[in-house]
Amino acid sequence: MAAEPEGALDAGGPPRLRFLTDPVEFLDIAGGFLAADPVGGTVVATVAHRMVSQRAAGIEQPASSWWLVVRDDSGGVVGAGMRTATFAPYPIFLLPMPDMAALALAHALHRRGEEVLGVNGALPAGAVCAAELARLRGGRVEVAQHTRLHELGQLVRPAGVPGRLVAATEDDLDLATEWFEAFMGDADEQAGRQRGAGAHEAPERPEMLRRLRAGSVWFWVDDSGHPVHLTAANPPSFGVVRIGPVYTPPAQRGRGWASNAVAEVARRIQADGSRVCLFTDQANPTSNRIYEALGFHPVVDMANLLIVRPD
Repeated sequence: MAAEPEGALDAGGPPRLRFLTDPVEFLDIAGGFLAADPVGGTVVATVAHRMVSQRAAGIEQPASSWWLVVRDDSGGVVGAGMRTATFAPYPIFLLPMPDMAALALAHALHRRGEEVLGVNGALPAGAVCAAELARLRGGRVEVAQHTRLHELGQLVRPAGVPGRLVAATEDDLDLATEWFEAFMGDADEQAGRQRGAGAHEAPERPEMLRRLRAGSVWFWVDDSGHPVHLTAANPPSFGVVRIGPVYTPPAQRGRGWASNAVAEVARRIQADGSRVCLFTDQANPTSNRIYEALGFHPVVDMANLLIVRPD
């Protein structure tokens, strides 16, 4: 697929911005940048690799999706981003980049007439870009969610609980989909936000089936074989696996299902030679305590920002 010419979106000098529509081409250009910080770049890397796999499987991708590569005046890649979200407000996601690049991106999107009402990812790049977009089109920036990326060091196994981890199958499609969809709403409530305030993404049926067939969704089942918890993970990208979502229905919480499921999934990932990371909501002290107890340590704070237009 065609890419916009190098430098076409330059805002008066370096750095140079280049938009791409092909995730394969994006990975060819930005792969070294992503590999240099595979934990910090986990969202962009996993989404890019997932969309390459989806394309190979014939799964249609949004025509409006794009990838961003930022180069300095020597040609080195110094930043990256994407707009691939299929959920409102269709936020862009940015990795670290120079402030000048974040400002240039805001102006480039404004020139394109592309409405952006959400900016997620790295700080300060996301905040700089969001503030400039709000200034250009009118409005204000609000923080929808403060997130924190963690990496697992030495796994600390929790106290055992009844049951075991089992891989979900295609027969579990309906339940897995239901719990994926419930995850964000429940997370909002646990963090003291209105249900539905957070960005919501639940895989559509073809993608959920692909994940189930890949064995990347697990249930913790109790002694009777009844599912009481779900943990999922992304495929490895540059040697890193990102766990999520992690969901326990309200009636089953406080019993240790999540700790044991995440610990077992993480153990298997590390045994396969990959690093393990996950995101938490900074406003949810329960989940932060659980992961800290398992051996996860904070790596970087990020944010989901909203651009609110005047009434």
